[in-house]
Amino acid sequence: MFTNLKNAFASKEIRSRILFTLFIFAVFRLGSHIPVPGVDASAIQQIASNGVLGLLNTFGGGALKRYSIFALGVSPYITASIIIQLLQMDIVPKFTEWAKQGEVGRRKLNQVTTYTGIVLGFIQAFGLSAGFNQLSGLGLIKNATMTTYLTIALVLTAGTMFLVWLGEQITRNGIGNGVSMIIFAGIVAEVPQQFITYFQTYLKGAGKELNRNLMLLGLLILVLIILIVIVVIMERAQLRIPIHYSKKASGAKQTAHLPLKINSAGVIPVIFASSVLTTPATIMNYLNFANDGGWKEVVYNLFNLQHVYGAIFYTFLLIVFSYFYSLVQVNPEKVAENLQKSGGYIPSIRPGHDTENYLTRTINRLSGLGSLYLTLIAVLPIVGGFLWNIPSNIALSGTSLLIVVGVAIETAKQIEGRMAKRRYTGFLQL
Repeated sequence: MFTNLKNAFASKEIRSRILFTLFIFAVFRLGSHIPVPGVDASAIQQIASNGVLGLLNTFGGGALKRYSIFALGVSPYITASIIIQLLQMDIVPKFTEWAKQGEVGRRKLNQVTTYTGIVLGFIQAFGLSAGFNQLSGLGLIKNATMTTYLTIALVLTAGTMFLVWLGEQITRNGIGNGVSMIIFAGIVAEVPQQFITYFQTYLKGAGKELNRNLMLLGLLILVLIILIVIVVIMERAQLRIPIHYSKKASGAKQTAHLPLKINSAGVIPVIFASSVLTTPATIMNYLNFANDGGWKEVVYNLFNLQHVYGAIFYTFLLIVFSYFYSLVQVNPEKVAENLQKSGGYIPSIRPGHDTENYLTRTINRLSGLGSLYLTLIAVLPIVGGFLWNIPSNIALSGTSLLIVVGVAIETAKQIEGRMAKRRYTGFLQL
């Protein structure tokens, strides 16, 4: 690993990409400490650390707790991506047509996603400001007028879109997927402070109480290590389907493999599910659903990760998005079409429609296992919170752990790919 890192820095191109990514991280961290004008962030310190809002705060590197210009993170943009990708599934014919147009259609869809993200960001920012101001006893916003709310919403929306732009710069000129790297940086930035806080918590007391706390701390560290190992194994696990070619190209191998990951969707379902919970929770906080009782309280608990209903709904979203995004990532129709065009086929499976059906069934079976794995990792800390009062929104909880390890693995693969490309380029230039 260290040898690969050393070799990566030996490449001028990869070194410049890594340094550029670190520069973007520094800009992100700086913006996370710039407060929105006209607010008293100290009034919401506790509120912003609970439930799904605590998860949003973790993704933003503590930006929500400080109510900085990056308080919303990239959550509105991710939610917009969910909506647009769902609408591409033969719901909006125009979007389906654009999805088949290659790069031109992709640019159009990205533009629609951006505009949708702006609208969602503005709505979420307005609702978040009004809701937090109510929950803090009118202590968040100093001059609570409509003009102030609109100004704050514009600032927060602009901050979100600036983060999305920073993510695009990482994708083009840095290392890794830009939006995922922004979330990765936010989570990792919270790790040192939270570890210090929880170490201090468990080191309190004396005698039997201290021994019990130390045993619990050791158990938590052991569980964390086991979870990291499980995540690494599952993220790298894949099923290799043999592919035979009836028309052997000159100099090409006659057999190959189609690798299908057990968790083809990666960390996207976790981010999607978290984002879907955020906006309704924000609106309901503003409307004081929890205080009205009856069916409103049930609906509020459905979007509250610290309630049993919220944990069950979160699990349901994880499973649904795992199946959905796996089929988006590995489109069986396109794979079958490409295999048929290149003269490739799966042994014992007829090319065309039969191949598409076979791949769909295989991906769905893998997604079942992958969704169980995602659910285990993401929900386990929430269950721990119910049973042992362990905070479920710490920086390396199940959800955050999946994102950090998943993004790290994908980034490492991209660095290795660029190193391999550099070696081939050097060979061809000899």
